[in-house]
Amino acid sequence: MNAANNHRLIAFTTPENYAPRLSHLIQLKDWTPLWYPTIAVEPTTHTKSSLLRYLSPPTPLINQFSALAFTSRSGISAFSDALSELNSTPLSPSGEDFTVCALGKDSELIDNLFVSKICSNSERIKVLVPEVPTPAGLVESLGYGLGRRMLCPVPLVVGLEEPLVVPNFIRDLETKGWVAVRVNAYETRWMGAECAAALVKRNGGCGVDAIVFTSTGEVEGMLKSLRAMGLDWEAALRENPGMVVAAHGPVTAAGAKSLGVDVNVVSSRFGSFNGVVDALALLWNN
Repeated sequence: MNAANNHRLIAFTTPENYAPRLSHLIQLKDWTPLWYPTIAVEPTTHTKSSLLRYLSPPTPLINQFSALAFTSRSGISAFSDALSELNSTPLSPSGEDFTVCALGKDSELIDNLFVSKICSNSERIKVLVPEVPTPAGLVESLGYGLGRRMLCPVPLVVGLEEPLVVPNFIRDLETKGWVAVRVNAYETRWMGAECAAALVKRNGGCGVDAIVFTSTGEVEGMLKSLRAMGLDWEAALRENPGMVVAAHGPVTAAGAKSLGVDVNVVSSRFGSFNGVVDALALLWNN
């Protein structure tokens, strides 16, 4: 391990919109971040059009729904951008409560400005943040749908197999009696054949002490890159002996394992990235 003076090299594969937060937390531990994104997450003209279909006048389709469920920060940002295209709020100020759901620190984006973009009557909007910040926790907190409609802004996955997180979420909602409607809010796209090169082509540099995954898609993107370079996960482990594999919560850990990547450290506090960084520190007694 690269433990001299407590300076450790921590690789992470999160997309650009999450990278600054995780990099900062790594640096606060006096470790060195090594960022090599294996997926890109961003809205496109196509995904914005998909969202606007539910938001645009004269009769916005969102009024046929009782709730809006976000499973990622990217979904909230894409939805907010689409709302900014409008000259009026799409949701009627009168009617039953309308629930907006978000996970963990993602809920910070559901602020007064976001709510005011959806409905001129802010009292109609109820924000739900489940105690357990996972899609399954969200479903449990919602309770039974009783045939009500739920709009789910989720990613369109390009260049990779879609992880089971979103399909399982939709299935669980339907099991609870919700009519779940998915809409492509943004793209999750593979970064290409060389995106994992930094992990295995160190050019004489120090080995990586830990690698942090924050989604199953990142793991698949890394493995696909390794295969494109004629390598596999075992080759990455040989190149970085003793490397600890850390996952941001049990959903990511289960996804990694399903792809053949064993996880050594799983954050038990996965409402924010602090949990996985602190879990690594606890492992090393820092």
